[in-house]
Amino acid sequence: MNYIQNKRPFKSRYKIFPSLPALCLGIILGFAYFIYPSFCVSAFGQDDFHAGPLYDSFQLTLAPGHRTEVLGPLYYNQQSESERTWALPPIYSHDTDPSIEMIQDDFLYPILTYRQYGAEYRWQFIELFSFAGGEDPQEFQDVHRFTLFPIYFQQRSPLTNDNYTALVPFYGHLKERLFRDDIFFILFPIYSETRKKDVINDNYLYPFFNVRHGDGMHGWQFWPVFGEEHKAVMTQTNGWGDVQINGGHDHSFVLWPIHFRQDNGIGTDDPEKIRANFPLEYLQRSPQRDSTAVLWPFFMWIDDRGQKYREWQMPWPIIIVARGEGKTTTRVFPLFSRAHNDTFEDNFYLWPVYKFNAIHSAPLERRRTRILFFLFQNTSDKNIETGKEKRRVDFWPFFVYHRDFEGNSRLQVIAPVETFVPDNPNVERDWSPVWSLWRAQDNVKTGAHSQSLLWNLYRRDTSPGAKKISLLFGLFQYQSGAETKKVRLFFIPVINSHGRTAPSAN
Repeated sequence: MNYIQNKRPFKSRYKIFPSLPALCLGIILGFAYFIYPSFCVSAFGQDDFHAGPLYDSFQLTLAPGHRTEVLGPLYYNQQSESERTWALPPIYSHDTDPSIEMIQDDFLYPILTYRQYGAEYRWQFIELFSFAGGEDPQEFQDVHRFTLFPIYFQQRSPLTNDNYTALVPFYGHLKERLFRDDIFFILFPIYSETRKKDVINDNYLYPFFNVRHGDGMHGWQFWPVFGEEHKAVMTQTNGWGDVQINGGHDHSFVLWPIHFRQDNGIGTDDPEKIRANFPLEYLQRSPQRDSTAVLWPFFMWIDDRGQKYREWQMPWPIIIVARGEGKTTTRVFPLFSRAHNDTFEDNFYLWPVYKFNAIHSAPLERRRTRILFFLFQNTSDKNIETGKEKRRVDFWPFFVYHRDFEGNSRLQVIAPVETFVPDNPNVERDWSPVWSLWRAQDNVKTGAHSQSLLWNLYRRDTSPGAKKISLLFGLFQYQSGAETKKVRLFFIPVINSHGRTAPSAN
C-alpha cells in the first residue's frame, strides 16, 4: 500500500501470551473430538460432519468464507477473504487482516484491547492504563506513549523535542494531549500553562486566576468575579491570494454568569452584540439575528433573518412556536411537537412514547422512528438517486434486524447491547455470539440463506440447487443437491444419492 512504502516491513508488536491461541484452540478442539470420535469426521468428511452446538462447520452466507463453531458460543474460527477471526466469546478474540496490516485483540471487550494498524499500535485497560506508539507519519520516527490516566503521561521518540513526562499534580509537560497543543504545570492547580494554536493561557490556582494572550489577543480573569478579553481585527491571505478579515472581539463579565458583555465579529460584515443580566434578560443583536430573553430561559423571542424564521418560547421548553422558511415548529411539551424545514424534521407525541426524526439531504434520506427511547427503533437510509434502501430495526432486548443497500439481511434474536452501540464490530465479534439464540441471514446476490437456533442445535443452509439441515447435535442430517440426496440418522447414512437406501453397515 502507498502509505507504507519506504517503511520497514510489517511486523506484529503483539508479544504477550504468544502461545495462548494455540493452547486454547487445542484444548477446545480436543474436547470436541473426544465427544465425537475422529472416525465420524474421517467417515463423512470435514464439511459433512455437523454436531451443533458441540461442533459445526459451514460456509458464510453474506460473504465468501468459512466458519467453525465449537461448544455453542464458546469458540469460533472464521475466515472471510483475507480477514481471519478466532474467538472465545466473551473472554478473548483475535482478528487479523494482512491485506490492511491490521491486528485486533480483545480481552473482555472493552476492558482490555490491543489494536495495530501498520506500524501503529495501542494497548488500553479501561482507558486508564495504555501503551501506544508507532511511526510518526511526518518524521518517520518511532514514537512510544505510556499513560496512567490521569496520573502519569509519557512520550519517547528519537526526536527529543517531542518527548514529554508528566506526573500529576506535581510537575509535567504534555504535547497534543487533553485537547491542547501544549500543557505545562507545576503543583497543579497552583500553576499551569496551556497553548491552543496561538493562544497561551497562564493559570494560577486554576480555574480562578487566568492571564491569556495570542496573535492580537490579550485578556485576564479572576473567576467568577471579573474578567475581560480583547482581540484585534486581523487580516490573512488565503491559498488563492485573497486577503481575508479575521474579526476581533471584546468580552467581559462580572460575577459570572450573572452579567457579561460580548462584541463578536468586529470589523466583519456580521458583527454581533450580546448583553446579559441573568436571569432577568438576555439580548443578542446582529444583522442576521436578534433574540431577546426575559427570565431566561423561560421566555424568549428570536428573529433569525439569516435562516428566515421567527420563534417564540413561552416558557422554554414547554411551549415553542416558530414560523418561516428556515424553521416551522409547534410544541406543547410533553404532549406533542412538530418541527421541520427543508432539510430536517423532528416530531414527537407524548414524549418519550413516540419520536420521529428525518434528514433530507441529497442523495441520502434518513428516517428514524423511536418508541420509549431505545425500546423500539426503526432506522432507514435511502439513496434517492438509486432508490436503494438500508434499514435497521431494534426491539430491545429481543431482536435486531439489518438490511444493507444490496438487500442482504440478517436477524439476531436476543440483543441486549447491540441497540445502544449500533454497528459496533467489536460487540458483534465478542459478545453477540453469547446471547444470539436465533440467527438468520439472506444473501440476495447469491441466493444463499441460513438459519441457526440455539448455536446450531438446529441449522439450515440453502442455496440455489442445494440444501443442508442439521438437528439435535447432528443426530438428524439432511443434504440435497442437483443430483444427490443424503440423510443420516445417528450419524449413520440411511439415504445416499437419488433416494437409494444405503447398504447395511455390517
